[in-house]
Amino acid sequence: MSGLANPCPETQMSDAAPRRTPLYAAHVALGARLVPFAGYDMPVQYPAGILTEHNWTRASAGLFDVSHMGQCLVDGPDFETVARAMERLVPADVLGLAPHQQRYSQLLAEDGGILDDLMITRSGQEGSLYVVVNAARKEHDFAWITRHLPRGIALRRADGLALLALQGPKAEDVLANFAPEVRGLKFMHYGALRLAGIEAQVSRSGYTGEDGFEISVAENDVVGLWNLLLADPAVKPVGLGARDSLRLEAGLCLYGHDIDETTSPVEAGLVWSIGKRRRSEGGFIGETRVLRELKSGVSRKRVGLKPEGRAPAREGTAIIDLAGRPIGKVTSGGFGPTVNGPVAMGYVAAGSSVPGTKVNLIVRDKPLATTVVSLPFVANTFKR
Repeated sequence: MSGLANPCPETQMSDAAPRRTPLYAAHVALGARLVPFAGYDMPVQYPAGILTEHNWTRASAGLFDVSHMGQCLVDGPDFETVARAMERLVPADVLGLAPHQQRYSQLLAEDGGILDDLMITRSGQEGSLYVVVNAARKEHDFAWITRHLPRGIALRRADGLALLALQGPKAEDVLANFAPEVRGLKFMHYGALRLAGIEAQVSRSGYTGEDGFEISVAENDVVGLWNLLLADPAVKPVGLGARDSLRLEAGLCLYGHDIDETTSPVEAGLVWSIGKRRRSEGGFIGETRVLRELKSGVSRKRVGLKPEGRAPAREGTAIIDLAGRPIGKVTSGGFGPTVNGPVAMGYVAAGSSVPGTKVNLIVRDKPLATTVVSLPFVANTFKR
């Protein structure tokens, strides 16, 4: 697996037959290794291998099939009404979204734990928000959102849409060949574009730390767009393995690992995603814990971890201080190709969370010298 021993931490085994995205046949034709993931057969890697795919995305443009993600619209009579309804569910400043702007946020449980993380966009349709949730949580999320929406506001599933991600420093040039106006698209904004006659909703965002785009199209058009993009020599297909190593180097959370129902946005270092107005006003499910932690602090924090040597530390690895006392555990870990060494994230006691703190990871029953570091491991190249 190109030196990555845990290339797909969310790989799931199930008795149910996995579903397939509209690009399944395209993945097979390209020689992809397919694995069960969030209820779907998904490509973990192509013949070039995870390391090559990772490095290609950092240097050029990687194309990902993320059609398994959950896409929906939350509709109401006008933007303010819909935004206020959504603000009951998330701590983000949804009301402050400009037209075509998007924000990252979290669905919170009553106790402040994270049910899922998601992207919320003020769509071009007045009174409508476009929302994307994680594949493994979409049925839960759609039901949760629907249950908590007031009368007159409704969730409309968009199961007929597919989703691609084009990520890397050459992604803009590739898309600009078909829609030059993409060069003016700001980070965390989207536009309705025509790509060689294909209607697409394109947002400047992604999950790799690189500049790039997520492209929502009708599922009947996605194979044509996939082939069109791959015809550019700057573009190669990339699977889930490299997607995971890229997001880990970028310090981005993976739901079910770095964040879950036991963690809060404050513990996870996601305070930046909580709107300033929301921190003072509250008004969202889970606010009691979140506002308390904002005021009084937390007992543990998510941190970056840089082990010495070459041995990677996997999820669940115990973290101890230099006196041998348990202080936390690793939630994501592996080899970072761009860093050229092992990297990890995890939660440690707040007193051990300062960058530069020396700790040990218990790897193969032996302490491995490790330093707490700031995230991300690789600086992002978002075009702001």
